[in-house]
Amino acid sequence: MTTITPTATHPSQGGVDGLNQRGRLTFGGVLRSEWIKLRSLRSTVWSYLIVIAISLGMALLMSLSMVGMSSGEEIDGGPLPFEQTHELVMQASTFGVYFGQLVVGVLGVLVISGEYSTGMIRSTLTAVPKRLPALAAKGVVLFVATFVVGMLANLGAYLTSSIVFGTELEFFDANTLLTLAGGALYLALVAVFALGVGAMLRSSAGGIATVLGILLLLPIVLQLIPADWAHDAAPYLLPNAGMTMFMGIGADESTIVGPNAWQSLLIVLAWVGVSLAGAAVLLKRRDA
Repeated sequence: MTTITPTATHPSQGGVDGLNQRGRLTFGGVLRSEWIKLRSLRSTVWSYLIVIAISLGMALLMSLSMVGMSSGEEIDGGPLPFEQTHELVMQASTFGVYFGQLVVGVLGVLVISGEYSTGMIRSTLTAVPKRLPALAAKGVVLFVATFVVGMLANLGAYLTSSIVFGTELEFFDANTLLTLAGGALYLALVAVFALGVGAMLRSSAGGIATVLGILLLLPIVLQLIPADWAHDAAPYLLPNAGMTMFMGIGADESTIVGPNAWQSLLIVLAWVGVSLAGAAVLLKRRDA
């Protein structure tokens, strides 16, 4: 009788995606899995395309509306100085971030709430029983993807504004790069913040409403309250601190009321940290 001997798999042939050669789960494998999920969602592609379209469109509209100040009109008997023209270019280049934050906020919620609505979260947590690495991988992938898209959008907006104003490109100027990168960083942090909110609420509608409420309604509500504490608390809100963290770069410290750019960055990081901490605690305690 002929005995059939099973063919042994050589360790060099690798293993299942997410597992190393010894069959152990690796964080790199979890990252690859989450990247596949993110790029396979149509909402991801459309959201990032909308962010780019908003940035380019707003830059073009703002530049066309302000170009007369630097080219056609005269101020105090002369044209607008280059420094002020460059400041207008930067304002137009980053204007789309205000609207882009809403888009990435919605995307951040959908990245996690969509898995709860479809039941895929059970498969995710089964594959990653410690749970927190899965949340961390989602945050890392979402942060990197949003930052790259935001940086491309801001660079394109800056190029558009510079062409409309007819000014020299200052891509390698430190303040210019920091401002454009700061806008992209803020978009990435908002997306991760929304991810934490979505993980806590586990509902697309509830998560989106909460994120948009924090980004849009909360600043308006505080402005309507005639109290000193409301005025003092306004710079510490997520959207206000986020705008200051990149628009305040290179500004005269004497003209800034409240936290400066770097202090505002710490405030935004605190918002993100609280969101992720709440998501981590509830993810460990609750059933899928």
